[in-house]
Amino acid sequence: MNPYTEESLHIRIRDINPHIVCSLCAGYFIDATTITECLHTFCKSCIVKYLQTSKHCPQCNLKVHETHPLFHLRADRTMQDIVYKLVPHLFENEEKRREDFNKSRGVVTPVKPGKKAEVHTPPKLSTVINTPDGHKYHHDEQICLCLEPLRHQERDYCGQRLSLRQLEKKFVRCSIRVLISHLKAMLHRKLAVPPEIKFDILCEDEVQAEETSLKQIYLMTWYGKETPMVLYYQFTTDDSVT
Repeated sequence: MNPYTEESLHIRIRDINPHIVCSLCAGYFIDATTITECLHTFCKSCIVKYLQTSKHCPQCNLKVHETHPLFHLRADRTMQDIVYKLVPHLFENEEKRREDFNKSRGVVTPVKPGKKAEVHTPPKLSTVINTPDGHKYHHDEQICLCLEPLRHQERDYCGQRLSLRQLEKKFVRCSIRVLISHLKAMLHRKLAVPPEIKFDILCEDEVQAEETSLKQIYLMTWYGKETPMVLYYQFTTDDSVT
């Protein structure tokens, strides 16, 4: 008879601490982020700050990337949900800490005279816990973009002359998880360009890979600059479709 079928299995938190504690700050994971090259996990703020001065994993010393180590970071939402469920009151305490920080910075919803103060509910740290739709993009942190054509270009396609033009609405607000491939698909649709014609998207004169997220571009290229983040698009220079 299985001994666990009729009684609860009790696990001591100290037995699993090595798996849910960040080696950089010695605290439980907050916004757990994993290095894709070696699968070691840290708090997002800890590893982003660390990789600004180093190219190696702080745990195993594996070189993450020679020039763009932040490209190899991925949010580990499953791990973060596990940590919040295992550590009592961690989720609530972190939420309260962020709310207090926002208040100290003056980010408080004003109350009109004669109206009862509304209870401000800040964004949840892990929406997957609180809502079954938490994995969807509209729950994410948002980023503001400006999409501009890099220069005037024309391209022959099936006897037609395609001209690269400016978007009717060049300012975009979207999730930080949006990839460059998503932006390219949007450009094809908005500019009515056949899918055989390819685009390059650039930030600060550097062509961005399709699997790169907007958050990665922001951290690597635009951090500290005024918003919106400006991205340029052009027809791919080596595209041979005619």
